[in-house]
Amino acid sequence: MGLTSNKMLALAILSALVLFVGTVWLWPRLARRNWRAVSGRVGLLLATQLALFACLGIAVNQAFGFYASWADLFGTETDQGVVVDHASGGPVQVVATSEVHGMGGSLPRTAGQVQQVDIVGRTTHIATPAYVYLPPEYFQPRNRTRTFPVVVVLSGYPGTARALVDRLHYPRTAQHLVRDGRMRPTILVMLRPTVAPPRDTECVDVPRGPRTETFFAKDLPEAVRAHYRAVGTRGRWGIVGDSTGGYCALKLAMHHPDVYGAGAGLSPSYKAPLDATTGDLFQGDRQLRNRANLWWLLRHEPAPETSLLVTSSRIGETNYKDTLKFITRVQATKLTRISSIILDSGGHNFNTWRREIPATLQWISGRLGDH
Repeated sequence: MGLTSNKMLALAILSALVLFVGTVWLWPRLARRNWRAVSGRVGLLLATQLALFACLGIAVNQAFGFYASWADLFGTETDQGVVVDHASGGPVQVVATSEVHGMGGSLPRTAGQVQQVDIVGRTTHIATPAYVYLPPEYFQPRNRTRTFPVVVVLSGYPGTARALVDRLHYPRTAQHLVRDGRMRPTILVMLRPTVAPPRDTECVDVPRGPRTETFFAKDLPEAVRAHYRAVGTRGRWGIVGDSTGGYCALKLAMHHPDVYGAGAGLSPSYKAPLDATTGDLFQGDRQLRNRANLWWLLRHEPAPETSLLVTSSRIGETNYKDTLKFITRVQATKLTRISSIILDSGGHNFNTWRREIPATLQWISGRLGDH
């Protein structure tokens, strides 16, 4: 039974109810003052409390997509994917397909399609699961030779790629925007920045470790273009992410403007942390550490010719002051273009990002060039 399944949540709620009723029913029998009665009362109260906390934890995990499985939760996930051989089938293997829920149809040419895929990097040998949204226009006969712009969408850490589909509703939002004429039909490639779980690599090429930045800057675009009718010219790819994914989106757009013509960070940080989840990302390489710091990058390297968008909230976000400072620093470069979404209030959570995603997708679509 999966950690994110509704059956697991229902079982946890049922267990809590049974323990609660059992506690009330047995309490008179445990009212004595001997050690067995006291132990029974303590055991029932403890079990009931644990069941309630389990209900809360599972519900919160479902809502925010922190962990995809029990192995992910306990840090024992080992399916990094490098053992999967796709040499004969290309770098992208489609595992399953589904319709875009809520769009009033099941045919791909009218409702679009979400494909669950495995992607293998040709040079980094990193393999990761992802979800690819193909708009209805992709399947329509009149567009059989048409190529489409691409937006890479990154979750936070330790978020799940599925949450980008089910909780943040990127495919459905994109389709509504296209129908309203506010966005051009676009392929969305949705995945975690954590392509070497459970480690948080912060989209860094770790010395003697996962070359995460190279995967996103080189392998991922090559794999997608080899499998889908995706554009391959400069300025036609964008990247967006929230939290850790937002930092990655900004950094990749600044480091690789020849690949990503626009990058949007929703509630981003502006430098890579070093903690128990990241380990030593830089292995003493000062240049690597400096280039992972966006403040250092703006001060010491030529401004990249790309477009950036950052978001924050006056109340509820800890990065508000840093975001204002970042906007000022980018404006001073004169070459890199900067935009922002500043909410009056909103915490570091899905509800806040859902409020920002429609405007973000419209903004990024407008910077991916003409067909």
